[in-house]
Amino acid sequence: MQNNTKLLLTSLTFVGLLALAGCSFPGVYKIDIQQGNVVTQDMIDQLRPGMTRRQVRFIMGNPLLQDTFNTNRWDYLYSLQPGGGQRQQERMSIFFNDSDQLVNLSGDFMPGVSRDQEILGGSSDTTVSPTNSSEQPAAQPAEKPAKPGSVEESIQREIDTIETTPVPTPAPLDTSPQ
Repeated sequence: MQNNTKLLLTSLTFVGLLALAGCSFPGVYKIDIQQGNVVTQDMIDQLRPGMTRRQVRFIMGNPLLQDTFNTNRWDYLYSLQPGGGQRQQERMSIFFNDSDQLVNLSGDFMPGVSRDQEILGGSSDTTVSPTNSSEQPAAQPAEKPAKPGSVEESIQREIDTIETTPVPTPAPLDTSPQ
């Protein structure tokens, strides 16, 4: 009887230790944990001073935090912890004036500096200047014609010869009672 009890206790202890070891066993899949608002550089680049709260909410989505004591500040937080990896966190604070217009941004993103552009060394000019209707639009460079006999030329010829077919419109349903 005493032998059976020792064997049972030993086996239960062994099973418990195996269960605990399985929590950090190498090769076990751990999921990525994402929390908060996803904020991209493209979203930040669309923001302009003077935008209303509705316009900002349309671009950025609802803020994660709205301070009760400072209603003119919205905070967007995002954290990502890859399975078993180091947690990465980004934050963005947007400030409005008393007339509900965007006046300031602060956080991990800066307007006009895309991480892709920074890595690739591309142009980071995202300034938008208003154009008057009287001004002529900038001339776009003319496309070079395709070389005769090339694949581009054959594709262009096929596109040019496509005939459009009108889509039939259905007759309205008769809704009168009979």
